[in-house]
Amino acid sequence: MMRHPIDFQNIYNQYHILVYNVALHYVQNIEDAEEITQDVFVQVHGSLEKFQEKSSVKTWLYRITINKSLDFIKHKNSKKRLFIFGNKSQNEAEYLNSSNFEHPGILLENKEKAAQLYAVINELSENQKTAFILSKIDGLSNPEIAAIMQLSVSSVESLIFRAKATLKEKLAKKFEAYRKKK
Repeated sequence: MMRHPIDFQNIYNQYHILVYNVALHYVQNIEDAEEITQDVFVQVHGSLEKFQEKSSVKTWLYRITINKSLDFIKHKNSKKRLFIFGNKSQNEAEYLNSSNFEHPGILLENKEKAAQLYAVINELSENQKTAFILSKIDGLSNPEIAAIMQLSVSSVESLIFRAKATLKEKLAKKFEAYRKKK
């Protein structure tokens, strides 16, 4: 049976919004999400011939996007640390605030609450964060998440359970601290 070549333009047209949204859930910044989306499709274009169709194109794209997003965050955090401990400059405050919360899907009046929620989500371990985002924000099923993360369904269930418990605990602490200020 002859394999049909996968058309890059079709993949891009079908999935660029999904890739952008997944990246945005990780970085909560429009420019960063656009950069990650571009990086994902550069890699996809270069890897199309090697794609073995062991998984769906969608699963493959999720994997690439998640990895690119996590790498982007690590790189940005290491640059911030280097910046803080290196030479200080007049642009330090501007640089440190460069990843302000900026999510176009969230109404203006909900931005503060959403920023607080994402701040806590960002404190989760990489696997918990990924499982939680894919489940609760992207609405994927546990078997879909298991395929993307290359884990068992029970591992995914455990990650989501632990993520929700951690979020509940951290948000309760933040809420308590917020109430004491008033």
